[in-house]
Amino acid sequence: MPETPLKCYIAGFVNNSIDSELDHRGFCRGLVVFAIPAYGVLFRCRAEGDMIDLEFGAFFSLLKFLQTKLKDEKIKNVQIASSNPEFIFAFTGKSRHLKPKSERMRLVKEYNRSLQLSVAFVKPIENKAFLSPADYPCWPDSKPISFRPITAKPAETRFEPFQRGIKL
Repeated sequence: MPETPLKCYIAGFVNNSIDSELDHRGFCRGLVVFAIPAYGVLFRCRAEGDMIDLEFGAFFSLLKFLQTKLKDEKIKNVQIASSNPEFIFAFTGKSRHLKPKSERMRLVKEYNRSLQLSVAFVKPIENKAFLSPADYPCWPDSKPISFRPITAKPAETRFEPFQRGIKL
């Protein structure tokens, strides 16, 4: 029986109405976002680029995260959902965004050696990468929280008189 794919969500967008103070300080207008609901992960990072570059940035950031931070989970099958049709159609084989000898295609092939990847379109309203961090669970429901009581005797509290420092 094939492994159920890990469902992940990606997004990239440009905020054209950035605060003037942030703009003055050199903050990027773009944002790279990915979400892994099964693990309670929501990642956001400012980046520079157009929409398709940011979407691919989110895609490759997600794959790098899976291979480095979740390597012990032995994830093999990943489904990536995006709300950007241009990103989805890039995987049809006739896209200028994934040319056969491009760096992007090299990276896709490299990650595809260890992960079975699939991409799918998701309506923006259903894309969990767009959720507010306040609406996102901080701990996945499937993971138990283990509480370990402290068995060591707590340190005894002592009150000492205030001691002034030495004047120089």
